[in-house]
Amino acid sequence: MTDPLLPVLAEPVAGVPSYAARGVFVALEGGEGSGKSTQSRRLHDRLTAEGYAVRLTHEPGDTPVGADLRRIVLSPETGTLADRTEALLYAADKAEHVERVVLPALDRGGVVLTDRYVDSTLAYQGAGRALEVAEVEAVARWATRELRPHVTVVLDLEPEAGLGRFEGRDRIEGEGLDFHRRVRASFLEMAGADPDHYVVLDARAPVEEITDAIVDALRPYLAQAGRPAAVEGSA
Repeated sequence: MTDPLLPVLAEPVAGVPSYAARGVFVALEGGEGSGKSTQSRRLHDRLTAEGYAVRLTHEPGDTPVGADLRRIVLSPETGTLADRTEALLYAADKAEHVERVVLPALDRGGVVLTDRYVDSTLAYQGAGRALEVAEVEAVARWATRELRPHVTVVLDLEPEAGLGRFEGRDRIEGEGLDFHRRVRASFLEMAGADPDHYVVLDARAPVEEITDAIVDALRPYLAQAGRPAAVEGSA
């Protein structure tokens, strides 16, 4: 049987970056407390007001299966997980997320805004946990069919500032500063290696200024997004 989602991926090849031929895929990345969720909501509202069909989503947890996986990987009650176990649980969430949420919305020509994607796995489970990043990436890319965001926005913030914004912390937020410093360095390294698809912004800048900068970065891609249209779950 022919997979109906392959055309949007332009026949992905293992190990080769794949960008959707329809729709616009945007990932917001960064450390804890950097404002990803705030900017995701603002972008959703801004682009929806302009007539674009927008699917706002997040990882982990934006599918029924993912919700169970999110509870396992983030709840302090889970306790200690083997590093590889944690990486595989995140990869499973990503596989379900891409299959059930991201690809269908892109196939409808929508703008998909995800709060975290593969880079978070590479930064947290790779650099943060000190696993071999290439091995973690191979699993994550396979799980997501090599699908890459057209634009990845890295909201950069010192871990000391970001972690101070939380009263209670989940399993990942509760890691030490050295862990979160490795995570930050990893995000910046990935962005530096692919400037055509990354935008790094100072998370301490005014919220409106950050939103404007992200929208400006998306403009070259928005022509391939449908408007006006309705994408299920965009409200």
